[in-house]
Amino acid sequence: MTTMTEENPAAAKEPGRARALFSTADFRMLRTALMHYARQTDDREELARINALHHRLGTYVPSED
Repeated sequence: MTTMTEENPAAAKEPGRARALFSTADFRMLRTALMHYARQTDDREELARINALHHRLGTYVPSED
């Protein structure tokens, strides 16, 4: 019995093709959800984390504001 790497040695060295985890619409929805959550929280540390994540998501999907 042969293994995949014995049949194709390059397969052992090269990673498979990457696929997107989220769509553009997903990023917009996540940003909107974070914005609504940020308006509800009074915890300043949590708000700082939310703002940072919101900003990082915005680097992938520009805001339409």
